[in-house]
Amino acid sequence: MTRRPIPVARPRRQLTDAQRLAWLRLIRSENVGPVTFREILNQFGGAETALEALPELSRRGGRGRAIRICPEPEAEEELARAQAVGARLTALDEPGYPPLLAVIEAPPPLLYVIGRADVLDRQTFAIVGARDASAAGRKLTHQIAGDLGRSGLTITSGLARGIDTAAHEAALATGTVAVLAGGVDVIYPPENAALHAKIAKEGALIAENAPGLEPRGRDFPRRNRLISGMALGVLVVEAALRSGSRITADFAIEQGRLVFAVPGNPLDPRAGGTNQLIKDGARLVTEVADIIEGLGMSLGGVVRHVRDHVAEQQQTAPLVSVLQTDRECVTEALGPAPTGLDDIVRMTRLDPSQVRVVLLELDLAGRIERSAGQRIALKS
Repeated sequence: MTRRPIPVARPRRQLTDAQRLAWLRLIRSENVGPVTFREILNQFGGAETALEALPELSRRGGRGRAIRICPEPEAEEELARAQAVGARLTALDEPGYPPLLAVIEAPPPLLYVIGRADVLDRQTFAIVGARDASAAGRKLTHQIAGDLGRSGLTITSGLARGIDTAAHEAALATGTVAVLAGGVDVIYPPENAALHAKIAKEGALIAENAPGLEPRGRDFPRRNRLISGMALGVLVVEAALRSGSRITADFAIEQGRLVFAVPGNPLDPRAGGTNQLIKDGARLVTEVADIIEGLGMSLGGVVRHVRDHVAEQQQTAPLVSVLQTDRECVTEALGPAPTGLDDIVRMTRLDPSQVRVVLLELDLAGRIERSAGQRIALKS
């Protein structure tokens, strides 16, 4: 397979130690997520200035009590824990940050990494599936992951039991990345301790959460979003109709990535999710050639999607000042049902930059929830 490189934005910055500490404090502060982080950084140009602005911005959004800003000693302690376990903190657009992940909607500003940086810089393909995988599913996964690895792709997955484990094991020799839901040093599940250690040495482990943090239920969908975001495409080998693997596939579709699925016996509940994905348009896979052909034929779609996101990020302008009447207008346009940003702009007749700054204030005040596709809802 001849793979064309994806034209993504190359690293544009290298943070100083002081800037890295300020970035960490900002993303660890209350009500600051990836979208809010980007918007406030655009407004103030640096994390140090943004930290000083958080109290006033949250007050304008209607917050009645002081917002919690991550103290400097707390961030320093987190960095010390990372150093102790051999992890490095990599910022968005720095060397070592996965290129395709950098251009998804609201990428994580910071990632902890243990292992080799070169495997993160190569084109990546994700393989996910059932934890209670069948022997046949694990065997097929091992074959496909090994063949794709030998073709030059880095294989990424979530280090879960079953299909994830088989994919990582097959790609150890050629390059594999494990995306973790908890801290980068936290072994989950426990029986994958040896595999975790091998990947740390021969591949790469990445995590959005702080070192030492045990994974929580809400962390797994966030992990799945990173798995699909850093990959050209996602193969689902076995998955129930409602499963983490299906969530990963849904994220891949939202991100413009290619989705592949292995069909299964309709009587096997582990085939429900993959069979439905195929009905919904995923490429059917019975051998590695199906993936190679799919990547070769459809890579242009991924390229266009990435270019669109790069252009959108490069056109982002600093936010502007707004009036109290503008805040009231935006708040009135919101409700409990998620509303798209374009719809809010149309309903309020405000400039998009004015709408963004009001949403930033409301976000820091803890009054809104954001979902995929730049959709916003008022919290009940």
